[in-house]
Amino acid sequence: MTFKAIATPTRTKEILNKYGFSFKKSLGQNFILDVNTLKNIIEVAGVSDKTAVIEIGPGIGALTEQLASHSKQVIAFEIDQRLAPILEDTLSEYSNVTIIYQDILKADVEQIVKAHFSNLQDIKVVANLPYYVTTPILMKLLMERLPISSISVMIQKEVADRMAAKPNTKSYGSLSIAVQYYTEASVALHVPKTVFTPQPNVDSAVLHLKLRETPLVEVIDETFFFDLVQASFAQRRKTLRNNLTRYFSQDYSKEEIEVRMKRVGIDGTRRGESLSIQEFADLANTFL
Repeated sequence: MTFKAIATPTRTKEILNKYGFSFKKSLGQNFILDVNTLKNIIEVAGVSDKTAVIEIGPGIGALTEQLASHSKQVIAFEIDQRLAPILEDTLSEYSNVTIIYQDILKADVEQIVKAHFSNLQDIKVVANLPYYVTTPILMKLLMERLPISSISVMIQKEVADRMAAKPNTKSYGSLSIAVQYYTEASVALHVPKTVFTPQPNVDSAVLHLKLRETPLVEVIDETFFFDLVQASFAQRRKTLRNNLTRYFSQDYSKEEIEVRMKRVGIDGTRRGESLSIQEFADLANTFL
C-alpha cells in the first residue's frame, strides 16, 4: 500500500476534521499517532499472515490497518457507532477486516470467533484498550477460555506492571494472581503518553499474555480461590491472619483459619504480597 498510514498527526487530524469527530472521554478514546509503536505491538504479538486477530476498540483504524496488512483476518469490536463511516472509509482497501459494533463485554465472543475464524488455528488478541475498562475486558477474555494463543494489549503502565508483578513487590496483588493463573505475563514495551491524541495523563505499556494450556496451579474451586486471594490483599499492610479472619468471620473461627494455615506451612504473620500463587492454591484447597 502506498497511501499514508493513519497513525500520523497529520493524517489523524485530516480524518477527524473530515468527519467532525469529537472524542468521548467516557469511552476512554486515545488514538495512536506513531506507526513505529503499532509495528512494535504487532511484532510483540507475533502476528503473521496465518494469524487471525481480535481487536478491541479500533478507533479510526490506525492499528487495524497495520493488523490487516500483516495478518490473515481481523475482527474488531467497536462500541462507538459514530466511527462506522470513518472505518468504512479508512479501511476500504482491506477485505480481510470485519467491524462488529458491539460492546465486547456484552458480546458472545466465542460464537463470533467460531463464525469468522472456523478454519484458522492461530488466534490472537491485539488491541489498544481503553484504560477505564482494561481489567473487565481481559478477565472476560481469560475466564471464557476462548481458543486464543496470546493477548497483546496497550494499557496503562501501572496496570500492566501489576498484572505482570512477582511476589514481594509493591505491584503484586490479586490482579497479578488472576492474570498469571491463566497466562504467562510480561511487560514488553513502555510507551510514552506523547504518542496519543488526546494525550492521557499517564504513560502506557504493552502487556503480552501467553495463554497457558492449563491454569498455573490446581484448585478445587476457582471462585473460592479468587475470593481468598482478594481477601488476603483487602488491607495490604495487615497480616494474612487478620485479613482472612475478617473476611471469613461468618464461616470460620480464628482458630480454624490458623489450623488451615499451619496445615500448609504458611505463617499467619506474613502478608498477602509474600505468598506465591502455589501457596494461595494450597491454602484455598485446605479449606475445601
